[in-house]
Amino acid sequence: MKVAVIPDAAMIIVGLVTRYGHEYLSSTNFSRDKSGEDKVSEKGNFDESLPPFTMTGYDALKANKYTGNETPSGFRGRLSLYDDILNNSEAAIILGKPPKNYNHMYDTLNEMILFGCVSCNNQQQLLVKLLKDKQIPILEVAYPQSCDQLINMINRIKIFLENLEKYRGKQHLFNEDDLTVDLKPNTERIEIEEFKKIVNKT
Repeated sequence: MKVAVIPDAAMIIVGLVTRYGHEYLSSTNFSRDKSGEDKVSEKGNFDESLPPFTMTGYDALKANKYTGNETPSGFRGRLSLYDDILNNSEAAIILGKPPKNYNHMYDTLNEMILFGCVSCNNQQQLLVKLLKDKQIPILEVAYPQSCDQLINMINRIKIFLENLEKYRGKQHLFNEDDLTVDLKPNTERIEIEEFKKIVNKT
């Protein structure tokens, strides 16, 4: 199955997707195999035969079906890169955001390689919402803060990928970590009676 990974290029998840026989969908045609290839020219430039360098004016307009023209061009440009993912994804794995006071397990570069980079928070939130609107299975996992949590996350992704075929074409959200719409674990809860009081006051 074709699997979207959010954030894009979170290599710890991408490696698992390909290992268990699924196809990783990337906004830049990046893959685990290509990560080992030398794609930099003698001048030190990036490979311009891949997106976003190959985007034409028409490609930049693809995001207009998801947003309005008044949306900032950078936002629309990033979302345009994900158009193929939104159209072709049959499943998705969404990694939550790290907490504010997170003690890094690795240095910054290794964390970016392992867990990817959000880049634009607003674009990521809309992307996640659009994926959730599709009839596909989605696994949401909290950002790991320890080795034990990392191992647990890998095991859950493994189980999800091994059983993915039985959920094909069905809308199914796995969110055992109780992530909120901000992709952070839900830590604060209010009683239903308190909620009713708040609603009645407004």
